[in-house]
Amino acid sequence: MVRMNEGLTRGSGPAELTLEKRADGQLWARLNGRERAVRVHRCFPWSEPGRFLSLRDDENEEFALVETLDGLGAESRAALDDAMVEAGFVLDVTRIVDVDEEVEIRTWKVETRQGPRSFQTRLDDWPTDVPGGGILIRDVAGDLYHVRNPEDMDAVSRRWLWAFVD
Repeated sequence: MVRMNEGLTRGSGPAELTLEKRADGQLWARLNGRERAVRVHRCFPWSEPGRFLSLRDDENEEFALVETLDGLGAESRAALDDAMVEAGFVLDVTRIVDVDEEVEIRTWKVETRQGPRSFQTRLDDWPTDVPGGGILIRDVAGDLYHVRNPEDMDAVSRRWLWAFVD
């Protein structure tokens, strides 16, 4: 199901969203005769990565909200899947190897389900509890790292994590 921005509503018929990745490398959305280049922003809950995707334009205005991928055609769904991968979204942290603090930056070395990663956070950015469970860490680039169940991590990882949880 797709919900459109109220400013785009025309008539009372259902909104049909089509998406495509164009030669310029951007994701383009077409809805009710209007089209825009958009970026994908994931909304909560983190536990459902294919639901509640906000498609936003260059001015960060929401063009459409994709509540579920089910209503999209195959080509639109493939374009959205590619955009979600490129956006990085949420990486699942399975182990914290090391955390090093420098001037205004904290460097994390972690293992994720997607492989080993190193990322940085600001010293005043703290991991936060996520509704529905787990802990979320946002790096300086805006990528998200989710610890689904901290209690399932090894003792060293838990010590690192609890040292920084607010």
